[in-house]
Amino acid sequence: MLRHVSPDVVINQDLLTMPETASVKEAAIAMKERGVHSVLVVEGDALLGIFTGADLIDRVVANGRDPDATKVGHVMTSGVETVPPDTLAIDALRKMSDGGFRHLPVVKDGRLVAVLSRQDFLREEEDEMDLEQALWEHL
Repeated sequence: MLRHVSPDVVINQDLLTMPETASVKEAAIAMKERGVHSVLVVEGDALLGIFTGADLIDRVVANGRDPDATKVGHVMTSGVETVPPDTLAIDALRKMSDGGFRHLPVVKDGRLVAVLSRQDFLREEEDEMDLEQALWEHL
């Protein structure tokens, strides 16, 4: 059975969003409180970028930046790839795998509506990806 990103994979998410002026410390605290590993950086409904736990390590802590003084807008990943809600789940997972990222925002008509993470996918999609990879390696 082919599943679509919405409504089959993500529905009624309470997205963690912040403006680009929020501090890294604020973002890290909010991620911990919500039990998530990313903050969607927005201006209104428009997605500007994403700030993840990896960004916190690679761009802040490892570089000796002050989390209180550093704004997420300065260390977020911008130019983030997105998918529309009607994307097939397997296609979204392929995009994430090919791009090497763990979070994929879902945007409809320029408005942020959800975010996918690797753990949102069923074993069915992961098995399909493994099979495809094995076939490519065999060729």
